Amino acid sequence: MAAKHRSLDRASTMERRARQTVSPPVTKTVGELRSPRPVFSSTVDPEQSTGRRPAATPPAGKPHDKGGRRRSSTFSEVLVMDDACFVGIDVSKRSLDGCCRPGSTFQHDNTPDGIAAVVKLLAARTVTLVVVEATGGLEAPLVRALQRADIPVAVVNPRQARDFAKASGRLAKTDAIDAEALAHFAEAIRPEPRLLSDEQTQLLDALVTRRGQLIAMRTMEQNRLGSCFDDRMRADIQAHIDWLNGRLDHTDRDLAEAVRNNPAWQARDRLLQSIPGIGKVVSQTLLAALPELGALASRPLTALVGLAPFADDSGSRRGKRRIFGGRAEVRAKLYMAALTASRSNGALGAFYQRLVAAGKAAKVALVALARKLLTIANAVARTRQPYDPAHLPLALAGA
Repeated sequence: MAAKHRSLDRASTMERRARQTVSPPVTKTVGELRSPRPVFSSTVDPEQSTGRRPAATPPAGKPHDKGGRRRSSTFSEVLVMDDACFVGIDVSKRSLDGCCRPGSTFQHDNTPDGIAAVVKLLAARTVTLVVVEATGGLEAPLVRALQRADIPVAVVNPRQARDFAKASGRLAKTDAIDAEALAHFAEAIRPEPRLLSDEQTQLLDALVTRRGQLIAMRTMEQNRLGSCFDDRMRADIQAHIDWLNGRLDHTDRDLAEAVRNNPAWQARDRLLQSIPGIGKVVSQTLLAALPELGALASRPLTALVGLAPFADDSGSRRGKRRIFGGRAEVRAKLYMAALTASRSNGALGAFYQRLVAAGKAAKVALVALARKLLTIANAVARTRQPYDPAHLPLALAGA
């Protein structure tokens, strides 16, 4: 009898050891019939397959049942509550092609009725961000309509959006593909939304832009006049130049009146023109095209304008630093202001001369001086104190 009990004990012991030497369970078989019960950590992995769930409720206190692991309530709430979407809209002259991520696509005419339809469609959803490309002003009515509806919208550089599309594997280019790439860009990059500017700022910006267009047309006509030898054509070109000069005078008066009618602009205009090299044209450009002046730190503002040099190094090679991108109109005006300031006898002129004496090329020194002018203008706008090299820090004064 004792031998029989010993043989039963040995059999049960061998059975237990056999159960203990079963190979570790394979997670992808969880939920299959007769699959071994896996051992999970307490951290819920939302990417893990949950298998088939039996209809019966597991006993209280057991986190798993035979049908596999149950999803946590937090993960289920995310699936139910995640109604936010990212939107990309490709703007052309005739149509607005959009893509909601996640969601569907839409297309409307680039007309006031089509823009209103897009705003109505997006207002009914929880939109996290809308991204459109800068298309030379074609996007402006849509952007303003979205801003008025309190829908966050960002305007990005087309080159940046296209490079992102290529990096994500979208080599083909259609309006629908561009809209999908912009929606993906909105979700992955999250650019800063553009703030809604008031009507006075929009008017000042439009006047500054128009003034630049008139100057460009006058320059082209003056170049044609120099190479034209027919008297009748020369007279016609000269008449057009005279007309453009009249329109420029009219635009300058409108700009001066716009600044005069806004006390805040008038005060800031006086502060900016106290800086050597910055006249009324540069000051008006900064007021219209750089509303961030005085609100950002110097380095982010320099990068925003496009005056921050980009490195081009690889291994032991040290390439030339170059500037590009940013707000070209502001950068061009600051460069001309730097050209004027470099000829002054003050601290800014001395700063330029030291750079040239140290071996810097003339254009490199002018870009550095333009960057210094922007830093000083930012400090003047922030402190609301006129330029005074005796009171400003040496780094700002360039001394």
